[in-house]
Amino acid sequence: MPNPVCQSKKYNFADFSRVLSNSTYYTGNATEYDWTVDQGQIINTNSSGGELALTLTQAGGGTRVSSTRYVHYGTITARLKTGRWGGVVTAFITMSSVKDEIDWEFPGAKTTEGQTNFFWEGVIPDKTAGDTSSGISDTFSNYHDYTIDWQPDTLSWSIDGKVVRTVKKTDTIGSDGVAHYPTTPARVQLSIWPAGISGQPQGTVDWAGGMINWDDADYKAAGHFYALVSSVEVKCADPTPPAANITSYTYNSNSTSNPGITFSDATTVNGAIGSYISSASLSMGAMVAGLLFLQVLL
Repeated sequence: MPNPVCQSKKYNFADFSRVLSNSTYYTGNATEYDWTVDQGQIINTNSSGGELALTLTQAGGGTRVSSTRYVHYGTITARLKTGRWGGVVTAFITMSSVKDEIDWEFPGAKTTEGQTNFFWEGVIPDKTAGDTSSGISDTFSNYHDYTIDWQPDTLSWSIDGKVVRTVKKTDTIGSDGVAHYPTTPARVQLSIWPAGISGQPQGTVDWAGGMINWDDADYKAAGHFYALVSSVEVKCADPTPPAANITSYTYNSNSTSNPGITFSDATTVNGAIGSYISSASLSMGAMVAGLLFLQVLL
């Protein structure tokens, strides 16, 4: 189905009137809802003008919300507070229909650092894609603005307006001569997920800070682990601005390694987002990061 075209907007969470609590019922009409809950449960804390709380429980697992609109290049900033518990991962990512992915991830109890990563059509580029930014003031206690600045030729990550990493598209050209660089329209996703549970690869568990302690005092007090989102701001940067009648992005019919994208006035209705990523892993990037960690251990 065509992907709903990008819209520059700042999303706040004073109420959840624009959030569909079950993505199963989403019709693809991005004018009705800004976000869908793919799995799990969200809570409005009603503090500081409203916060979106993503919850994680032993019985119910983690929570992921996805934007209904797609971004085809742009600057996306999420103002959030992460979790602080071993085995619990907080993530702010973009994910396309062909699994181009750009990540900010916060594993376990490491509340002074964040990890950045990117994937090309679900594959780790030939060259190392992961990086760690340290020295952040407590990511659980303090709100920070985490930014993904995704442009056709460069990709940058920032914390509170300061660039901490930049990758050029030309840097991602692999041995096949193809740039392994995200190029397809992507949704914004926010999640908290349990990496430290049985059934996960040992590398993933170790990367996330070990097995989750369900007897943790924070969990006992609240009945869940959580991450908080204050706002998300999207500034679209389509290489050519869409005309007034444009409603969607469509994939060209071709066999190139990086699919061509075209503006369209085709409807997106009945193109439900769904959950094509399994519930066991709310971020492919995090799973792969854990497996890489395991390879290092071995």
